[in-house]
Amino acid sequence: MERLFSSRFSQFAFPLLSDQKRSLAFRLLAFDCGIQLFPKINRWKQFLFFLLFLINNTVVFSQKGIPHLHYEVSIPQPASHTYDVELDCSNWEQDTIHFKMPVWMPGYYQVMDYANSVENLLVKEDNGKILPVEKIRDNTWLVSGVKNKSFIVKYTIRTKSQFVANSYVDSAHAYIIPENTFLYIEGYLNVPVSVNFSMNKAWNKIATGLDPLAGRPNEFTAADFDVLYDCPVLIGNLQELPSFKVKGIEHRFIGYNIGDFDRILFMDNLKKIVEAASGIIGDIPYKHYTFIGIGPGRGGIEHLNNTTLSFDGNGLNKPVAMNKMMNFIAHEYFHNFNVKRIRPFELGPFDYDKENRTNLLWFSEGLTVYYEYLIVKRAGLADAGTFLSFFDGNLDAFENDPGRFYQSLQQASYNTWSDGPFGTNGGGPDKAISYYDKGPLVGLLLDFEIRNATENQKSLDDVMRLLYRKYYVVGNRGFTEAELQSTCEQVAGISLASIFEYIYTTKEIDYSKDLAYAGLKIDKQSIGSKGDADTFKFKITRIENPTTLQAAILKSWLGE
Repeated sequence: MERLFSSRFSQFAFPLLSDQKRSLAFRLLAFDCGIQLFPKINRWKQFLFFLLFLINNTVVFSQKGIPHLHYEVSIPQPASHTYDVELDCSNWEQDTIHFKMPVWMPGYYQVMDYANSVENLLVKEDNGKILPVEKIRDNTWLVSGVKNKSFIVKYTIRTKSQFVANSYVDSAHAYIIPENTFLYIEGYLNVPVSVNFSMNKAWNKIATGLDPLAGRPNEFTAADFDVLYDCPVLIGNLQELPSFKVKGIEHRFIGYNIGDFDRILFMDNLKKIVEAASGIIGDIPYKHYTFIGIGPGRGGIEHLNNTTLSFDGNGLNKPVAMNKMMNFIAHEYFHNFNVKRIRPFELGPFDYDKENRTNLLWFSEGLTVYYEYLIVKRAGLADAGTFLSFFDGNLDAFENDPGRFYQSLQQASYNTWSDGPFGTNGGGPDKAISYYDKGPLVGLLLDFEIRNATENQKSLDDVMRLLYRKYYVVGNRGFTEAELQSTCEQVAGISLASIFEYIYTTKEIDYSKDLAYAGLKIDKQSIGSKGDADTFKFKITRIENPTTLQAAILKSWLGE
């Protein structure tokens, strides 16, 4: 019997199991060994033995299983810019618990100090007894005396400013950022959770990426806190535009104070964006997708099955404004692939207790700008001249930025937490750049390098698809810097060290070689000086008499 147990132990790898799983494994072993050691027991007795085993372990799990976490959110006085949160906790084995509020939200790479908005935190047992609470860090509260008890945590969130990365409540609507709302328990980010929103009678709708709980209006579930934190919530008198389907998947647009515009044209354009973007990867990895317009304001944040957008439709009857909005939405939508699924190794699972630094935001953000341009072109929403002008804008911004002599793309990615996403937060001389400007330019050169090396048989699209399949679908993980370069070189079939030098160093970019692969060149014109430096205007134009390969690459790239 000892030998039999030893054999089974090696299969279970007990040191890697939690106490709960190890306990179950021992029970399974005992059952398995009982059957093997007493083979003459008839099958009915074996079945009875197994049934007793299941009943016993059902009791065990009901007593020592996964903790129960349920949130209630209510907004009794929206005009006060506050809302109340109540967390119902039960099934705890330990005596002390650390409650934490995230310090940032994925997608916005700045420390937000959400804990500062928490007021009147109170913890009490079901019988009304108040439990001791000690704030031990800026975002951490210690609660003790909870072993084998059910208890409730109550607190208020005060909102102050309208921004896509902040919660905000007023008399007309509520925009709720989960990281700014839901305390998590240290060590329990991977447990399921449910949330109920107590609706103000004057409001009619909730928009969120969370899955609704069947039969319970305004109640939603999440498999874990990563999913919960990935789904902002908009509540109010919202308007929903007619949805559309792509490959059988429903896509909705729901917004607050969305304005007056041609809604049919807008949704037709939006469908073209989704078709073009998802066509690049060749897959739609979500069950439903919601575009959430939070009203006039700043910014957009991407998520796995939704995006929140600052949105004002009043100007969209002008073609220029409509096209600008489509660029914005294309960027945020493509992020559901590039950064949420095709992601740097450091960006998931997340550490909500501190900034999550990576050297690869130039790829996640900068190349998403590149694909934003490609998507609107492939969707038929921009002509060739407009498409090329997008890159002219990046050239003007980057080549006239003195920070390009001091900071690489890699450094801009890592230092965004201090420099800001546009490289403008630091004081003194400008020694930072924006990966939103240099990133798409490097993406352009990288794409042309691959197209030329493969005689237009492969492109950057193939890199994105390979990263998606290899690291998201199969590996279920992010990629490293070395793996990214290796994947690009695998597709190109050549070394791409010269291109990646533009990422890791401040070496001046030689655009002429790679642009020439597509029969393009840059016209540069001096337009004066700023301080001690001359400033220039840049324009990408076509060369005369391109070769057959140059013409083919340009035509393929433009989608003509």
